[in-house]
Amino acid sequence: MEAKNLRLLAQCDLGEQAFGGEGMALVARGGRRYLFVAHVWAPHAFSTVDVTDPRRPTLVFQGDDRMDHEDARANTLSVNATGEVLAVAYQCRHFDRQPAGVEFFDIADPAHPRSISFFDTSGPHSIGTHRVWLANDRAFISTGFPDFEATHKLDHQGVMIIDLADPARPREIGRWWVPGTRVGDTAPPPPRNPHGRRFELGYRAHNVMSYPERPDRCYVAYEDGGLFILDISRPSLPRVVSWLNFQPYSAHTVVPLFKRELLAVTDEAHLPNGEDHPKLLWIMDVSVEGNILPVGTGPLPDVKKFAPRGGRFGAHNLHENEPIPGAWHSEEEVIGAFFSGGVRIYDIRDAFHPHEIAHLIPDAPGISSGASSHATDTGGHRLSALPPAGDPTGVSQINDVFADERGVIYAIDRLTSYLYVIERT
Repeated sequence: MEAKNLRLLAQCDLGEQAFGGEGMALVARGGRRYLFVAHVWAPHAFSTVDVTDPRRPTLVFQGDDRMDHEDARANTLSVNATGEVLAVAYQCRHFDRQPAGVEFFDIADPAHPRSISFFDTSGPHSIGTHRVWLANDRAFISTGFPDFEATHKLDHQGVMIIDLADPARPREIGRWWVPGTRVGDTAPPPPRNPHGRRFELGYRAHNVMSYPERPDRCYVAYEDGGLFILDISRPSLPRVVSWLNFQPYSAHTVVPLFKRELLAVTDEAHLPNGEDHPKLLWIMDVSVEGNILPVGTGPLPDVKKFAPRGGRFGAHNLHENEPIPGAWHSEEEVIGAFFSGGVRIYDIRDAFHPHEIAHLIPDAPGISSGASSHATDTGGHRLSALPPAGDPTGVSQINDVFADERGVIYAIDRLTSYLYVIERT
């Protein structure tokens, strides 16, 4: 394990039926804290972990029977501000399959989630919903549409806004996509990314965010399409306020920092052994909202050190300052997941010169790092301490991070069932 200013509190195997993680959310209730973790691989869609004592995480729920085949994944999840509703996004690896859409759960009892509705986005040209975000009684999703045929095979996801005034009856109230990416559009198809950092991702919505600070705005990372700020004051007619196409780079995650008029943006690493390096954390100035301006990047360690380790190396997800009680919020520091680069924290008080202040790279899954190396289920039984089969890299691949207001950081591996609980030193 490599660490600077961070310490591993617990290294937890969530079991052989909970592979990979991308998407976490926290609910604090009754003096206890529950972390929800979405799983990338079947059969379980998500797990609920009691993290009241961060040194002894306890698995209290695991399941959802919608993921009953290997083609399905629960890519992310989100909870609303009251902590009463959980949304889980499902997509498949091929078109016209199920489950594809968003399922909403009543989590008044976090240990016993209860399904209350399913919003279907499947179709002959849709793989379903990639990400979901809850804010302002709405769900913001990056998704395929049942009636959407793309002009290019990679351009099959756009933005949809769902009204959640009644979570038992979700309804679409708006959608948007890059003009020219849909068959029948009057605009021509957009130009392809000429280099794609060796990997073309397509013009497709990935990360769709709206916050209580600006309920009339939606912030969209559109992969090869770059960054968009949408005016959603009329959700049925989203309007582009600003657009930055910074090819050959792409946009995976965008987090607005409202008080400082900045955006934190990542460009996801995809290829093994650093072949698509550099994949960076960007800081962008939006003090003039109509003109997004890159001003700084977070430095990465030497790729020559990490490439031989295998797996991906570079930026991925960020802690997103979720608008929920119990989430950590900062506009001076950014916490990110960097695959084999582990968890990394950047000081961005000088937006032009971000610098790393902490990192932690866990040992390869299955190797104890001196931290508590177990999780228990509700019966007190110890879960398997062995990594599940199927991790071809032999190194940790930190896929997502979430931080609570205590400063505890949760990180999940992409290819195994490992959840890491981390604190600052």
